Amino acid sequence: QLQLVESGGGLVQPGGSLTLSCAASGASGFSLEPYDIGWFRQAPGKEREGVSSLSVLDDRAYYSDSVKGRFTVSGDNAKNTVYLQMNNLKPEDTAVYYCAIVGSWYPVGDPLDKDRFHYWGQGTQVTVSS
Repeated sequence: QLQLVESGGGLVQPGGSLTLSCAASGASGFSLEPYDIGWFRQAPGKEREGVSSLSVLDDRAYYSDSVKGRFTVSGDNAKNTVYLQMNNLKPEDTAVYYCAIVGSWYPVGDPLDKDRFHYWGQGTQVTVSS
Protein backbone atom coordinates (compact mmCIF):
# COMPACT_ATOMS: atom_id res chain seq x y z
CA GLN A 1 0.00 0.00 0.00
CA LEU A 2 1.46 3.32 -1.09
CA GLN A 3 0.88 6.46 0.95
CA LEU A 4 1.28 10.08 -0.05
CA VAL A 5 1.36 13.09 2.25
CA GLU A 6 1.22 16.63 0.90
CA SER A 7 2.44 19.69 2.77
CA GLY A 8 3.37 23.29 2.13
CA GLY A 9 0.02 24.86 1.35
CA GLY A 10 -1.08 28.16 2.81
CA LEU A 11 -2.19 31.70 2.16
CA VAL A 12 -0.11 33.79 -0.22
CA GLN A 13 -0.59 37.13 -1.94
CA PRO A 14 -0.91 37.36 -5.72
CA GLY A 15 2.52 37.23 -7.31
CA GLY A 16 3.92 35.24 -4.40
CA SER A 17 5.41 31.76 -4.27
CA LEU A 18 4.84 28.48 -2.48
CA THR A 19 6.49 25.09 -2.63
CA LEU A 20 4.37 22.01 -2.10
CA SER A 21 5.88 18.70 -1.04
CA CYS A 22 4.58 15.20 -1.63
CA ALA A 23 6.24 12.54 0.53
CA ALA A 24 5.70 8.98 -0.66
CA SER A 25 6.08 5.80 1.33
CA GLY A 26 5.40 2.12 0.86
CA ALA A 27 6.75 -1.26 1.75
CA SER A 28 10.30 -1.72 3.01
CA GLY A 29 12.76 -0.67 0.34
CA PHE A 30 10.25 1.55 -1.45
CA SER A 31 11.71 3.87 -4.09
CA LEU A 32 10.04 6.56 -6.14
CA GLU A 33 12.12 5.77 -9.20
CA PRO A 34 9.70 3.46 -11.05
CA TYR A 35 6.71 5.74 -10.52
CA ASP A 36 5.05 8.76 -12.05
CA ILE A 37 3.84 11.48 -9.69
CA GLY A 38 1.05 13.84 -10.61
CA TRP A 39 -0.10 17.10 -9.08
CA PHE A 40 -3.77 17.98 -9.34
CA ARG A 41 -5.98 20.70 -7.96
CA GLN A 42 -9.64 21.16 -7.29
CA ALA A 43 -11.34 24.47 -6.71
CA PRO A 44 -14.82 24.70 -5.16
CA GLY A 45 -17.48 23.71 -7.65
CA LYS A 46 -14.95 22.62 -10.26
CA GLU A 47 -13.60 19.31 -11.43
CA ARG A 48 -10.19 18.11 -10.35
CA GLU A 49 -7.66 19.11 -12.99
CA GLY A 50 -4.14 18.02 -13.77
CA VAL A 51 -1.46 20.61 -13.08
CA SER A 52 1.82 18.79 -13.53
CA SER A 53 3.34 15.33 -13.56
CA LEU A 54 6.82 13.90 -13.28
CA SER A 55 8.17 10.65 -14.62
CA VAL A 56 10.75 10.00 -11.91
CA LEU A 57 12.52 7.32 -13.95
CA ASP A 58 13.51 9.61 -16.80
CA ASP A 59 12.92 12.98 -15.12
CA ARG A 60 10.34 14.02 -17.70
CA ALA A 61 7.95 16.75 -16.60
CA TYR A 62 4.59 17.81 -17.94
CA TYR A 63 2.54 20.94 -17.23
CA SER A 64 -0.92 22.22 -17.98
CA ASP A 65 -1.09 25.35 -20.09
CA SER A 66 -2.46 27.31 -17.13
CA VAL A 67 0.72 26.84 -15.07
CA LYS A 68 3.43 26.39 -17.69
CA GLY A 69 6.26 28.81 -17.06
CA ARG A 70 5.17 29.46 -13.46
CA PHE A 71 5.24 26.02 -11.80
CA THR A 72 8.16 23.59 -11.66
CA VAL A 73 7.99 19.96 -10.58
CA SER A 74 11.04 18.13 -9.26
CA GLY A 75 11.90 15.00 -7.32
CA ASP A 76 14.33 13.94 -4.62
CA ASN A 77 14.73 10.19 -4.88
CA ALA A 78 16.75 9.98 -1.67
CA LYS A 79 13.83 11.49 0.26
CA ASN A 80 11.08 9.85 -1.83
CA THR A 81 9.61 13.32 -2.18
CA VAL A 82 8.32 15.32 -5.12
CA TYR A 83 8.04 19.09 -5.03
CA LEU A 84 5.89 21.60 -6.85
CA GLN A 85 7.45 25.05 -6.90
CA MET A 86 4.73 27.59 -7.65
CA ASN A 87 5.75 31.12 -8.64
CA ASN A 88 3.78 34.18 -9.67
CA LEU A 89 0.67 32.77 -8.08
CA LYS A 90 -2.70 34.08 -9.17
CA PRO A 91 -6.09 34.08 -7.42
CA GLU A 92 -7.28 31.46 -9.92
CA ASP A 93 -4.61 29.09 -8.56
CA THR A 94 -6.63 28.86 -5.34
CA ALA A 95 -7.60 25.23 -4.80
CA VAL A 96 -6.90 22.09 -2.83
CA TYR A 97 -3.78 20.55 -4.32
CA TYR A 98 -3.34 16.78 -4.41
CA CYS A 99 -0.48 14.56 -5.40
CA ALA A 100 -1.02 11.12 -6.84
CA ILE A 101 1.12 8.18 -7.92
CA VAL A 102 1.04 5.46 -10.55
CA GLY A 103 3.58 2.91 -11.70
CA SER A 104 5.41 4.08 -14.78
CA TRP A 105 4.80 0.68 -16.37
CA TYR A 106 1.15 1.57 -16.90
CA PRO A 107 0.22 3.13 -20.26
CA VAL A 108 0.73 6.87 -20.20
CA GLY A 109 -1.71 8.36 -22.65
CA ASP A 110 -2.40 11.79 -21.17
CA PRO A 111 0.17 12.33 -18.38
CA LEU A 112 -2.25 14.71 -16.63
CA ASP A 113 -5.26 12.40 -16.71
CA LYS A 114 -6.42 11.94 -13.12
CA ASP A 115 -8.00 8.58 -13.96
CA ARG A 116 -4.54 7.18 -14.64
CA PHE A 117 -3.37 7.55 -11.05
CA HIS A 118 -3.97 4.90 -8.40
CA TYR A 119 -3.09 6.39 -5.01
CA TRP A 120 -3.82 9.88 -3.74
CA GLY A 121 -2.80 12.11 -0.89
CA GLN A 122 -5.22 13.97 1.36
CA GLY A 123 -4.61 17.36 -0.24
CA THR A 124 -3.29 20.71 0.93
CA GLN A 125 -5.09 24.04 0.61
CA VAL A 126 -3.53 26.85 -1.41
CA THR A 127 -5.22 30.24 -1.19
CA VAL A 128 -4.02 33.18 -3.28
CA SER A 129 -5.56 36.39 -2.05
CA SER A 130 -4.64 39.91 -1.08
